[in-house]
Amino acid sequence: MPISASSDIILSTINASYIHASIGLRYLYANLDELQSQTKILEFTHHLRAADIVEKILKYQPKIIGFGIYIWNVEHSTQVIALLKTIAPDIIIIIGGPEVSYEFEQQRVYQLSDYLISGAADLAFVQLCRDIIDKQTSAKLFLNKVHQSKPLALEDIKFPYQYYTDEDIKNRVLYVEASRGCPFKCEFCLSALDKTAIAFDNNLFLKEMDILYQRGGRNFKFIDRTFNLKIESSLKILEFFLERLDEKLFLHFEIIPDRLPSALKNIIAQFPEGTLQFELGVQSFNPDVQSLISRKQDNNKTIENISWLKNYSKAHIHADLIFALPGEDIQSFAKGFNKLYALKPQDIQVGILKRLRGTPVIRHSEEFKLKFDPLSPYSILETDRISFDEIQRMTRFARYWELIPNSGCFKKTLLILLEDQAFERFLKFSDWLYAYSAKTHQISLRKLFDYLYYAFKGNIFTIQTDESRLEVVSALLTDYQNAGLKGKPEFYKSNINNEL
Repeated sequence: MPISASSDIILSTINASYIHASIGLRYLYANLDELQSQTKILEFTHHLRAADIVEKILKYQPKIIGFGIYIWNVEHSTQVIALLKTIAPDIIIIIGGPEVSYEFEQQRVYQLSDYLISGAADLAFVQLCRDIIDKQTSAKLFLNKVHQSKPLALEDIKFPYQYYTDEDIKNRVLYVEASRGCPFKCEFCLSALDKTAIAFDNNLFLKEMDILYQRGGRNFKFIDRTFNLKIESSLKILEFFLERLDEKLFLHFEIIPDRLPSALKNIIAQFPEGTLQFELGVQSFNPDVQSLISRKQDNNKTIENISWLKNYSKAHIHADLIFALPGEDIQSFAKGFNKLYALKPQDIQVGILKRLRGTPVIRHSEEFKLKFDPLSPYSILETDRISFDEIQRMTRFARYWELIPNSGCFKKTLLILLEDQAFERFLKFSDWLYAYSAKTHQISLRKLFDYLYYAFKGNIFTIQTDESRLEVVSALLTDYQNAGLKGKPEFYKSNINNEL
């Protein structure tokens, strides 16, 4: 087996999938100064066994390993670090990231590691590495295990974008950020702990974007929590990309749903279909719930803006709702869901409330009897208004909604099946589908068409008139063909001929 060249420092994380390239590791690498030449980035995905990850890391004979720890990889990372500490205990393990920046004392990953950096590690990591090296040579320096990063001036941080490789640019999403932080205090979100949002120098940022673009970068995902907070900056960024528009360009932004002034609308309307995707965190339409979780949102403006985006722009709208927020019951959620569905965003993501470490939502636990899973991703198990069984039902609802409506493959069919009371109809279907199939994963697209037909035949969707029933069958066949599936569907082969 060939031996790789050694690297004194390894920067590593486990990404959710290959398409996601870690901007965090590249920030650390960009700011390593004299230690950069001794450092290598190694990214993995959750599909790889812990032992295989360890094997690949140890080929480089590192002395220090920095791991990025997130809610989606903490369990897997813990296994990797446990193996490393068993096989090569002299390697120094440094962990950082949002999952270990708060309430970390009882976490096994913290107990296994040598050092932890809490907060932004852009500059703290290189300083800790220097101190570790000094300690190893002088044997005099005492280092605390926990290092709280100091507040950063963004102008002191070197940009990471040149460290996206040609392979990254060709095959992966390029994560970029024009600003950091968030001025809002929504208690379910780690950004509630930020004091405000701070922007990078717009001219310098756009120079970096131009270099990425010239290298072939076309798939940009902005990780700014509030892209449209400062409209002047938003306009400048959109104008930059509008001038470079081509058929491959794709831009993803997270925007504040109730803030869309006319100047922003004017430029958004100029982008063609398939170029812009906006993620809008609606979360809840219930004013009492919004007040409880310190969320400021003008619901009328939110509805007006989503309606405008849908009717007067070609942007793809990805709207988020959170189920089981304090003070919300299933009837309130259903009302908000139906209100959002009526606006016809392309995607509605139903998120089950999670208790991210450090977030203030925990203050409601006693009053609203919030019970969370103690293991990652810390999903809500029940509240005073929502039972464990209802949480389970909604978890399946969210999964099936992702597979069927959010897939975009059932547009004509769902216009009829979910014409009114979309939440109630789909929840009834979701209950039926789980009882019928006992599956939430590994369901083929072809099979989903059959399931929709069987549910329709069983009157799960309560389609009453013969005319509507014929429309459903015709729509199913049209959607099946538009999805690019070959051959005749099973439901067609059985007895559908009698209904056409």
